Amino acid sequence: MQRIKQHLFFFFLCTSTLLSAQEVFEMNDIFSLQYANDIQISPDGEHIVYRRMGYDIMADKSTGSLWIMKSDGSQHQKLTSRDQNESSPRWSPNGKQLAFVSSGKNGSEIFIYWMDSGNFARMSQLAQSPSSLTWSPNGTQLAFSMFVPSPAPVIAKIPKQPKGAKWAPKPRITDRLNHEADGRGYIPTGFSHLFVMPATGGAVRQVTSSDFQHRGSISWAKDESALYFSANRTENWEYDFRNSEIYSVNLNSGVITPLSDRNGPDGSPTVSPDGNTIAFLGFDDKREAYQNTLLYFMDTDGGNIRAVSTNLDFSISNIQWEPNNKGVYFNYDEHGNGKIGYLDRNGRFLKIADNRGGTSLGRPYGSGMFSVSNKGKIAYTYSRPTHPADIVTVDGKGGNFKRLTNLNQALFAHKKPGKVEEIWYTSSVDQRKIQGWIVYPPNYSPEKKYPFMVENHGGPILNYGDRFSIEMQLYASAGYIVFYPNPRGSTSYGEEFANLLLNNYPGEDYNDVMDGVDACIAKGIAHEDQLYVTGGSAGGIMSAWMIGKNNRFEAAVVVKPVMNWISKLLVADNYYGYANSRYPGQVWENPTNYWNFSPISLVGNVETPTMVMVGMNDLRTPPSEAKQLYHALKLRKIPTVLVEIPEASHGIANRPSNLMTKVAHTIAWFEKYKK
Repeated sequence: MQRIKQHLFFFFLCTSTLLSAQEVFEMNDIFSLQYANDIQISPDGEHIVYRRMGYDIMADKSTGSLWIMKSDGSQHQKLTSRDQNESSPRWSPNGKQLAFVSSGKNGSEIFIYWMDSGNFARMSQLAQSPSSLTWSPNGTQLAFSMFVPSPAPVIAKIPKQPKGAKWAPKPRITDRLNHEADGRGYIPTGFSHLFVMPATGGAVRQVTSSDFQHRGSISWAKDESALYFSANRTENWEYDFRNSEIYSVNLNSGVITPLSDRNGPDGSPTVSPDGNTIAFLGFDDKREAYQNTLLYFMDTDGGNIRAVSTNLDFSISNIQWEPNNKGVYFNYDEHGNGKIGYLDRNGRFLKIADNRGGTSLGRPYGSGMFSVSNKGKIAYTYSRPTHPADIVTVDGKGGNFKRLTNLNQALFAHKKPGKVEEIWYTSSVDQRKIQGWIVYPPNYSPEKKYPFMVENHGGPILNYGDRFSIEMQLYASAGYIVFYPNPRGSTSYGEEFANLLLNNYPGEDYNDVMDGVDACIAKGIAHEDQLYVTGGSAGGIMSAWMIGKNNRFEAAVVVKPVMNWISKLLVADNYYGYANSRYPGQVWENPTNYWNFSPISLVGNVETPTMVMVGMNDLRTPPSEAKQLYHALKLRKIPTVLVEIPEASHGIANRPSNLMTKVAHTIAWFEKYKK
C-alpha cells in the first residue's frame, strides 16, 4: 500500500504539471459541481421550480434545495429560506401553491409554499417519509404513499433480561423473500400504502390496506372519487415480483378494483386532463433479458386497453399528457442520447428534444426529466459532455429552444474539459455497428502518445452516452484517453440488440469491446503497449473477463465484480430475480452454465496486474466476489491489491469522497504500470 500512496502523490503531481491547476478538473472540483433535477413548470408556463443539487464538502454528501425562476430565466432565486434538504416540488392545479417535501428534526414532512405571499408552512406530521406527492384536480387534497411498519415475526420467546443486565442483542428474524436491498441494508417489516390529506393540513387518511406493497406514481380521477395506482395484490405477489396491475381505489367506499390483468409489469398510470383515459406503461413478460416498455391507453374503467408504441423500438418512461388530451410526452433513449418524444392516440410519433440528461454525474448513464405546462411549454434537464444538467425550454413541437441556466459557469470558466468524440465501428462477430465515445485529455495533441483506458459500463443492460461524466473527465485530466463503448446488450439500440445477452453473458459483448480497442489502434488513437481497462459492476465483470481472455492490457482495475455466478446469486440482495432471465433454471439446476459464464473460471489465464475494489457494505455484488479474484491472483503470484471501501454499498461513488477514492486509486494503479 505504501507504493500506492507514492503513486497517488505522483498522480496529483503529474496532474498539476501536465496542465495548469486552473485548466483541468481536479478532485475537489466535485464539490463545486451543481445540476438541476426534478423540474416542474407551472400550469400557466410562467414559472419553473426545480431541485438544485450539489455536494456538501463537510458532510460528504449530496444536497438539494428548491429554486424558482420565471420561464424566461429571470428572477432566479431560492424558493425558501430553509437550510434543509428539499425535494418533490409539485404545483397545485391553479399554480398558486407549491407542495414539497423537506427534512426536519423528526424526518421528512409535506410543506406548502404560497406564490402570492412567498410564505411557506409545514402541513403534515407523519410517522414516515412521504413519496409520490400528487395534487387532486381541484387543489383541495394531496395524495402520497408512505411506509407503514408491521411487527417482525417471533419464533420463540426467551426470558426477560434482569434490570441492568447486558445481554446480547435480540436475533433479527425474517420470513420474507425480499428482506434487504443494496444501499438500504435490512428492510424493515411493513408495507407501503396510499394516503390522502387536505391541502390545508389536517387529518391524514390511509386509503389502501392489506399486506401488499403500494408504490410508484399516483393519479387522481377527475371527479376526485378515486386514485389510480400500480401494485401486485395477488396471493403470490412476493414470488410473482415482475408482475403488477393498474388498480383504482374508491375514496368513499375503500373498494379496490383491478383494471388490467396480464402477465407483466403495468405501472405509471396517468389520467388524461379530460378524465376519460389512463395512459400507462408495461409489457407482456416473456422472461427475456430485456423487453421494451410500451405505452398503453385504456378507459378509466379498465376497458379498451391498447398498446400505442408497438412501432417504436425503444423503452418509454416518464409519461405526461398533452394539455389538449390528444397525446402523451415521454422519455426515451436512442443511440446513447436521452430524448423526449410524443405519441398521439393513434400512435403517430414525433421527436421533441435531444440531450435530456445530466443528473448522473459520476459516469455517463442516462438520466434527466421534463415537465409540461397547460399551455404546452416544456422544461427539461439539458446536458452535453461539457456540462451536467441545466434547464432549457422548448414548445410542444420541440421548437423555440432556450437555455435558462448555466449552473457551472463559474467553475467551467477556469476548467477545460476533455473533448468527447463519438466513434462507430464494426463488430467482428456479425458486422453490427457498435457505438462508443472517446474522451481526450485537455490540450490533446495527435502528435503525442497517450495511455488508453477502456471504461466498461454496468448493467449490463444499460447505456453510456454523450453526457457529462466527472469520472471520465478526471481520467482525461490525468493524461488518459478514455474509451467507453456500448457493446451488444446495451440499451437504446432496440430490443433485439439488448436481448443478445440472454443466456450469453458475458458473450460476444467481449468481442465488441475488443473490436473497439482495435479500431482505436487502427486510427492511431490507442497503442498496443499502452492499454488499460476498468469498469464497475457489470463493467467489473467485463473487465475481469477481458483479462481472463487476453493479456493485452498493462493493468486492470476490477470494481465490484461478480466473479462466480454460483456463489453470488443466493447471497445477493436480488437473488430471487435471476432464474431464466440470465441463464436457464436456478443455479442448482444448471450449475455448468452459471460456471461457464463466471470470470473466475478464466482466472488461471490472468497475467495482468489487477487492482480489485469493492464497497464493504455491497449487497448487490458482495465483497466475497471481489475477494475471490484477489485471493486467486495472490495464490498465482500475479501483482494485485484489494481496496475495500468502508461503509460503501454497490454505489461506491455515491459519496463524493468515495468517488475521489475510486478515481485516485484507479489512476495510481495504472501509473504504476505505465510505460
